Formats: sequence, structure tokens, C-alpha cells
Amino acid sequence: MTTVSAQTPADWPTTEERARAVQDGLRARVVLDEPGPPPGTGLVTGVDVAYDDERDVVAAAAVVLDAATLAVVAEATAVGRISFPYVPGLLAFREIPTVLAALKALPCPPGLVVCDGYGLAHPRRFGLASHLGVLTGLPTIGVAKNPFTFTYDDPRTPRGSTSPLLAGAEEVGRAVRTRDGVKPVFVSVGHRVGLADACAHTLALTPAYRLPETTRRADALCRAALRDAAYPA
Repeated sequence: MTTVSAQTPADWPTTEERARAVQDGLRARVVLDEPGPPPGTGLVTGVDVAYDDERDVVAAAAVVLDAATLAVVAEATAVGRISFPYVPGLLAFREIPTVLAALKALPCPPGLVVCDGYGLAHPRRFGLASHLGVLTGLPTIGVAKNPFTFTYDDPRTPRGSTSPLLAGAEEVGRAVRTRDGVKPVFVSVGHRVGLADACAHTLALTPAYRLPETTRRADALCRAALRDAAYPA
């Protein structure tokens, strides 16, 4: 497995005002009219990050799986300094430089990228999955553990049941039941994938647990990379 050092770009936003302006500029580039790769085919990559705020360190992991078998094809991690303060709605600016470094270190194309977070299900309709998709051109989806600020009706009990995730009357994603009777996950489009296929990908990635295998494996890997990071306090 490859571990690389991540650098924050010199022109990276440092203020909330500038970060929101960047979101506004990139949001218009999100592609919503492509279905994306067929679920269960090709490669699918999970990305996740872990932080040590006391040391000012962030670690990102990218784990590539065979979408048909869910076997691990490749892994990479990146470690860097935290690139932006914690501000709800602007978390992508803390994560993207390190996530991009991990993706770049992979020895193969990532295929579909699954983020532990949000895409269109974001107050400004431009969460991490959308931001990452626009910057890389890759198809992306967000699969989150909670509904953020949005509302939903509880899906029916069986696995595969869904209900709209709503901002007022606007559907920004779907609550998806990945295990019978277990709390749903919250799926939203990032870039170059339709919502129905985003939900189908999520179900294909959850044969045994609530969270996608992509997220489970990337979470464990980035936590291990953070523990091993040599950055001083």
C-alpha cells in the first residue's frame, strides 16, 4: 500500500467567505444528467478521512474494490496538515487536498467514488461528493450516516426500502434501508450519477452491514494511517 504526503494548494481558501465563493463557482459544473456506471460492475472506491486536531493532522484513505465481488483491488493513504477550520457546510475544504492525494496515489483508476458524506444533500447543494466529483471528473455519490438538516419519513422495514430526503418540497437524496429494521443511510448524488443508481450502488455495497464496504474499509484504513502518522504535535 502507498502512503503519500498531502500538500494544501497555495490558493486554497482560508476564510468562510472565500470558501463559499468557491462553492458557488464550482456548483454550476455538477453533472446531473448521466446515469453513471452500472451498479455491481467495474471498480468502486471508498474515501474517508480521520483527524487529529491536537496535532493538526488529517489522514485520508482510498480503497478500491471490485464492484462485483467487493474484493480489495488497491489501497492508498495520504497524510497532511488540516487545510481549513471546522465550519458546518464547508467540511470539504478540510478534506479534499488529502483525499485528492490519496486518489492520485492509487495504481489504478478509481471508477465510481463513494464518499462518507453528502453530495446534493447539502445546504448549498455542493457537499464533499459533488466537490470531489467536479474537481476530478469522476462519478461520485455520498452515503451519509445521518440526514444533516433535512427531513424524511422512515422507510419501510425491509432492506431496499427508500424514502425521499427532503429540503422543503425538494428531493435532495433518499433514505435507504440497507438492513432489515436498521436505521437507514442517506444517499445523495455527487457528480455524473443518477439518484436511482446511487441507491442501487449503495445496496450493492451493503451485503452484510449498514454502511457500504467502501466506507467501512476506508474508515479503518485512514484511522490506522492517522495513528501511524509521524507529524509532531
